[in-house]
Formats: sequence, structure tokens, C-alpha cells
Amino acid sequence: MKRISIILSLLVVFFTLNSCQKKEVPLAGFKDVEVNSIYDYLMQNETEYSSFIQILKAAGMDKTLSAYNPGGKTKGVGYTLFLPTNQAVDEFIKKSNEYSSLDDLLNDTKFVSALARYHVLNKKVASNEFPFGTFDQPNLTNDFLNVVFDITTADTTIYLINGQAPVVKSNIKNSNGYIQVIGEVLIPITENSYGWLKKNASYSIFTAALNATEVNKIIDVDMKLENQTLNPFTMLVEADSIYNKKGIMSFDDLANVISPGRTDYTSSNNPLNLFVNYHILNGSLFLDDLAAAATNYNTFADIPLTINGLGMDIVINKGKEIFVDEKQDSTDFVTIFYDASNVNTQSGAIHFINQILKPQAPTRAEVVYQVGDDRFIDRYREIPGAYEIEDHNLLSNISWTGESKLFYYKSNDGTENAWSKDYLAISGDFTITYTSPKIIPGKYDVFIQANFYGQTNALVEVLIDGNKVGGLVDLTTGGSSSNPYYSWEGFKIGTVDFKKYDHHSILVKSLIPGIFIWDYVRFRPI
Repeated sequence: MKRISIILSLLVVFFTLNSCQKKEVPLAGFKDVEVNSIYDYLMQNETEYSSFIQILKAAGMDKTLSAYNPGGKTKGVGYTLFLPTNQAVDEFIKKSNEYSSLDDLLNDTKFVSALARYHVLNKKVASNEFPFGTFDQPNLTNDFLNVVFDITTADTTIYLINGQAPVVKSNIKNSNGYIQVIGEVLIPITENSYGWLKKNASYSIFTAALNATEVNKIIDVDMKLENQTLNPFTMLVEADSIYNKKGIMSFDDLANVISPGRTDYTSSNNPLNLFVNYHILNGSLFLDDLAAAATNYNTFADIPLTINGLGMDIVINKGKEIFVDEKQDSTDFVTIFYDASNVNTQSGAIHFINQILKPQAPTRAEVVYQVGDDRFIDRYREIPGAYEIEDHNLLSNISWTGESKLFYYKSNDGTENAWSKDYLAISGDFTITYTSPKIIPGKYDVFIQANFYGQTNALVEVLIDGNKVGGLVDLTTGGSSSNPYYSWEGFKIGTVDFKKYDHHSILVKSLIPGIFIWDYVRFRPI
């Protein structure tokens, strides 16, 4: 059994650690909140929320919600309870095929335990802090809830948790967190993206294309299985109505438009196969992620697409194709139906687009890669602490040599300046190599972001695809006590000229042994 050791101390060389938080849900043994805990509020309003109180008690969650979040008391981590009303619980039971009464539900102890924990976020969050996408902390079943903003009028916004349950009363503040009252019971997400599309008839044409190309066999997996290797992904999907506007009424019509005269749909060089895979982006990206950058995103088609979210709209492949609507108005980009999008599935996000998205020749854009982005590390990304990675085979994008130990570090310190407050750390006499996603050919300035402050830091050189770039990089100077990292863009090591669309290796080698704390690498077109 492969394993990773949690290092709670002995990292003086690297950093001073706060205590690691444990992932288990606390059921007992934590100091009760003296007054006004979440559970206190529930008991003070027992008549209004009696049904969910019974669910919490059956799950043993009364003790959890009477206590501070373990390890988070001094940091104010807290909890957020998404609390269904009695009416919401009644409606849930009424629609259920398995439970005819609340007692029936309570007797299913395994389901009730999961259901109760699914409604508790492992962080206190007020409604004005809700993301336009997923929360940055999981709930107590280690799933990620998301938020959809339903703008009913110019002055009214309704928050829909998982695009499903409206927040009907917000920000009930208690000493150990917030209560957000919701009008529906949250249904745990068990479907992947393909399963969601398959059961929604409005997307039948694209779903049929997934089947014909057999891409469904790649993406139709249980993402929680320990031995599955598929990473989360994002789908950009046209509804049938979008195809219908262009006279495409069925899958056969789509195939005739995209791949005329060819039926070898499972072949990777078939135009329809390329079309379908172009709609699937690597990584789970919600609207708040897309709105935070203007960059290229790699797709399953091995052709990146460009998304710019920094303006008024999230625009896809701007300037690549002219679209004319029934009013003869034209636009030169694809965009997203925001209200309908941000569908949260087990395998990632689904967004719905307003035009038929065809593969286009890519445009170079600045890309930033966090070296700690890795499927294996993802399971530890939300738990502050330091983790020694003992098995070299566990990481897909990082390798290292020498006797040095490699650590992944996630901070919960508000003053930490690393991107996403996490980084990789190695010390001694070492080499460490990051393999990037595929990058569009062309010339780029290359920057690395690392800790540049400390006499125990290493002096290193950098090689890209085996070729030395720039000179000696002195990691002992360049940062400060308030921000040990280099400037916001990182330290420019030199320039590269990539000749083909491919992965690239960035190797950092110690010339004078010491510490190397690595945050990200940036490629900027020139």
C-alpha cells in the first residue's frame, strides 16, 4: 500500500508549522462552545428545524456542531451548516422512492450519517464570501459544494447551493460558525458529468456524440474509486436548442456537418472525435476560476482553446469565428450561459455555451503552472500541514533525485504569500524536475516563483528540456522578511523558443546545497 507520511515536526529547516488539522469528523472529545454554538441555535429553534435536528442527532453530529472546529479555534475556521427547513425535509421524503416517513429515513443510519455531514462545510462562510463556483474547503464528507447565483431581478440575487437548494435565510452567526437556511435538502453528488448529461434530454445530441466517439468510455468513471486514474475535467456543452438554430436536429445531422463522409468516429483523427474532445478541458474549472484568468486551457483533443475571463464576459476563442444570430447581429466569440452553468458533478464542472464550439488554431497566451498541482497531492490540498512524499512513483508531474526528501506544504497562515498558500520544498544536494502540460510553440520568457529570502537557501541552475536557461540563480536574496518570494511575476530565468506543441521539463539543480521552496513556473509569450 503506497503511503505518505504526515510530518508534524522536524521541518525546522523548511518552516515553522502550525499543527496539522485532522480530516476525521469529530464526534466527541472537543471542548463545548460555552454559548451560542450552531447546535445551541438549533435547540433554541427546535420547532422550526426539528426534522433536521433529528437527522443530526442520528448521525452523531450534535456533538460536532456544539464544538469548535478542531485545530481551527484560534484561527476562526468554524463550520457552515446548510440547514434545511422542516418543509424541505418533508419534500425530500415525499419525492423519495425509499423513505415513506422521517422514521424510515432515520432508520437508515448509513445514509443519514452521510446526509448530515454533507450539509456541513468545514469552514465558516458568510454569504458575501460565497464563490461563483466551488467553496475552497470541502464539506464533512470531503465533497465540494458549489454556488450558483440566480439573479431574479436587478436588485435580487438568490444563492443556489449545488445549483439546487436556495438560501432562504442567511448568515445566522454563532460562536463556532454560520447557519445558512436552505429551502431544499442537498442531494449528495454521486453522478459524473457523463451521467448528468445522459439523464438530461436537453443535451441529447452532444451525449450521442460522446457515445459515437466512445469518449463516454473514458469519462464515465467513479471518480472516488481509489484505483481510477482520470483527473477531474470541465465540459463545455451545447444544448440541443443551440444545434437546432443551425439546422442540426439530430446526431446524424451533427456528424454530417462536422465529419462529412467519415464514420470512423472512434479514430483520434476523425473530425467529430476531435470536436467532442475539444469540448473537454483538463481540470475542474468553475466560473470563478475562468473569470480569474486570460489564458489557454488544454483539452482532451490535444488542441488548447483560449478563454479570457477578465472582461465583462467570459469569452472563448475570441476572433476565431464570426457568429450571426437570427437578428443578423454578429459576434466573434463563444460565451457561457452563466445562470445555467456551474453544474457540479463528481468528475468536475459542466458549463453551457451559446454557440457551436469548433476546434480552432490556438493563440499563444501566458500560462502559469503550480508545480504542486497533482492528483495525488489534491487529497491533502485542503488540510494545512507538511507532507513528506516518500514514493517517487506517486507524483505524475514531479520527479527528484538525490538523498533529499520532498515535502508538500499547505499553509493556513494569512500572511503566506505563495499562490494558493502551498508549495513544494526540497533541501540539500538535489535535482527536481517539473513536467509541464503541453505548450503552444513560440518564444516565451520563463519565470520561476520561489522563496528568495534566507541564507540557508540553495544556489541553483535551471534547465528546460535539458538545456541550461540563464545563469546562476541565487535563492538567498531577492525576497524580504514580509514576503520571501520574488516579485508577483516571479524571477525571470531566461527565454525559450518551443518548436512544437508538447510537454516540457523544467529541471532545477542545486549548485550550492540548501533549501528550495518552489511555488510555480510562468511562461509569457514574447
